[in-house]
Amino acid sequence: METLIKWKESYNFVAVRYFMDISYRGTNYSGWQTQPNGVTVQEEIEKAISTILQIETAITGSGRTDAGVHATQQIAHFDADNIEPKKLVFKLNSFLDTDISVNGIRQVKDDVSARFEATSRKYHYHLHQAKDPFKTGLSYYFRPQLDIDLINKACEIIKGWQNFECFSKVHTEVNHFNCDIFQARWVQDGTNHLFEITANRFLRGMVRAIVGTLIDVGLGKTSLEGLKNILESNDRSEAGRAVPPEGLYLQEVTYPEDIYIN
Repeated sequence: METLIKWKESYNFVAVRYFMDISYRGTNYSGWQTQPNGVTVQEEIEKAISTILQIETAITGSGRTDAGVHATQQIAHFDADNIEPKKLVFKLNSFLDTDISVNGIRQVKDDVSARFEATSRKYHYHLHQAKDPFKTGLSYYFRPQLDIDLINKACEIIKGWQNFECFSKVHTEVNHFNCDIFQARWVQDGTNHLFEITANRFLRGMVRAIVGTLIDVGLGKTSLEGLKNILESNDRSEAGRAVPPEGLYLQEVTYPEDIYIN
């Protein structure tokens, strides 16, 4: 990294910060974040952009997604000098595999972080009850019938809560387990189900644990009072199982409008 900084200084590199809007199908990746063992989305984009710009270029995402999880919208920031955003979008999409797309690039203020400046994040979880080969890998096939009214009553309880340690993966490095839930609802359309949740932040594994617990409520295995007991326990072992990753999508990440330059 020190060599790279000296290289930039010697060529009068002027860093400008950009946000990159990304979509990906997570099926073939070991999650978003670069790791030693496994191909990741971040790694693939960094290889592509570094090749195109002919300089090592790191990107920082709004948050990590686990292996097999998808993103309709992931936002990442990076620093570059003298680029044309539309041309870079075209070149990146030419380099990247078909399961990753770059939808746009916008300049932002120099000190803005894609991770820390986000005001909300929205996740969708898709579940289908009728066998459908076109949903394989993109939705969770779950046949038992669910009580949707009861699930939405449970959603109201979750919306009124703040400490979600019971839904967090254990041994995670966080300062606290508090999240502000802005929206949580379960919608059924025939045999297709959608769970939608929006918050200022999410803990690792939180959405999949919430969905697993809501399924238990919808099956009658967990009562509304039981859900309150789970939330009060702050114990991951008390909550429902984590549902499979293929149904989960990082749907949208929002930021204050005044961070954008153009």
